[in-house]
Amino acid sequence: MEAAAQLAEHGAHVGAGAQDLVARSHRRGPWRIGAMRGSRARVDRATSVRPLLCSPPFGMRRPLDSTLSPHVRGMMTSPAVRIADRCDAMRARGDNVYKLVLGQSPFPIPDRMVDALRVAAAEKEYLPAQGLPALRRAIAAHVERRLGVDRTGEDVLVGPGSKELVFLLQIAFNGDLLIPTPAWVSYVPQARVLGREVVMLPTRREDQYLLRPDDLAAVCERGGDRPRLLVLNYPSNPTGLTYRADELRELARVAQKHGVLLLADEIYAELHHKGQHASIARWYPEGTILSTGISKWLGAGGWRLGAFVFPQELRGLLDAMACVASETYTSTSAPVQHAAVVAFEGGEDIDRYLQQVRRVLAALGRWSARRLVAAGIDCAQPVGAFYVFPDFGGVGGAMRARGITTSTGLCEALLDETGVALLPGSVFGRPEEELTARLAYVDFDGARALSAVSVIPREQPLDETFLRRHCARVVEAVERIVGWVRR
Repeated sequence: MEAAAQLAEHGAHVGAGAQDLVARSHRRGPWRIGAMRGSRARVDRATSVRPLLCSPPFGMRRPLDSTLSPHVRGMMTSPAVRIADRCDAMRARGDNVYKLVLGQSPFPIPDRMVDALRVAAAEKEYLPAQGLPALRRAIAAHVERRLGVDRTGEDVLVGPGSKELVFLLQIAFNGDLLIPTPAWVSYVPQARVLGREVVMLPTRREDQYLLRPDDLAAVCERGGDRPRLLVLNYPSNPTGLTYRADELRELARVAQKHGVLLLADEIYAELHHKGQHASIARWYPEGTILSTGISKWLGAGGWRLGAFVFPQELRGLLDAMACVASETYTSTSAPVQHAAVVAFEGGEDIDRYLQQVRRVLAALGRWSARRLVAAGIDCAQPVGAFYVFPDFGGVGGAMRARGITTSTGLCEALLDETGVALLPGSVFGRPEEELTARLAYVDFDGARALSAVSVIPREQPLDETFLRRHCARVVEAVERIVGWVRR
């Protein structure tokens, strides 16, 4: 990390191996780190991130913009990363900022995984593009054990984060992308980089922001025979809500009828607050690709490891993605893959860790939603992940009186006036005039919270006293939002 920081300080771009950086600029070793030197871009004072479009390198006569693909001209860094960087810059100046923007687990990585990474640190060989066989078998067994979906190691593709695999899927799949909104911030930008057609499917608050089967059917019936891929992310980023088994069954029936492939982005499956996640693959096994990883439920976002699990009927798509992987990042970090085997093999320690994580997240999410609702802000109680998606429309009159008419304006005013950083609903595909925002309730010491909850009997609810003591910054942030609305 220190080396990467030094490279970045001198104007280098750090990525998952030089091969991947070459692919991205036109478009090596198992630790997968590479760097490309370039002209040092100015730092944007407002966001503390580098603008994508910088001055031409020395000796280049034509404007740099003319050498860029039209699909990336004007493209900006991911909103979550951009605003998180701004928060870090504000904190560096000494400002008290409540960083509720980045979907990063606050909890430590389980000890057994960390120990396994230490043991595997000397692993230096390139691994197969599809992934370490032992890890692929462990992931398949995990999917069968946890989700009731029968798969083998040959059905698994491992990559440097599920985000990269989503991108590879869009490269390999020839068809349109169907995305219910609100949706994770990177699905659509990735599609636009590739010039892919995206069909947005707006959902409704009264439906818990979940896609209705009849809405999916309507899109399919008027769209002709072009291949389609529907992305379903649940528990949802940004809402923290999820589908019931009967709702998934109906969606599966419609998708099956119209030949729509599904990407079931179930990265938060293990963070269902009651441990009762159901996968749509149970009802549409032949057409569903499952997405999983270690970033969210095991707190290992920085390790960058994700996996897609395919049905045998889609083996050609898996093979195509593996080919693209072999020509871009080659393979995922060898030490991380070896260490991840123990995560997917599971055990009593992993189960105990998850039980404690779920207890804290459930209590904090429930309290946050209730507190916001009491202030006149519409907010559904989350059932998974670590997000709530408040709608300030109920206090819209007060907002308009302050000159706030957009979700972006709402979040800018909140950050400037309270130090609380949220992501505007517009970056998740909602209308700009809809005063929604995502609140990621993760700004607390997860290790301390886990230590505290471990000695509290499982049947004893975690009360407000616990939250104020062990999740204080999130509690303070929500109270600041409430106080700001009531001014």
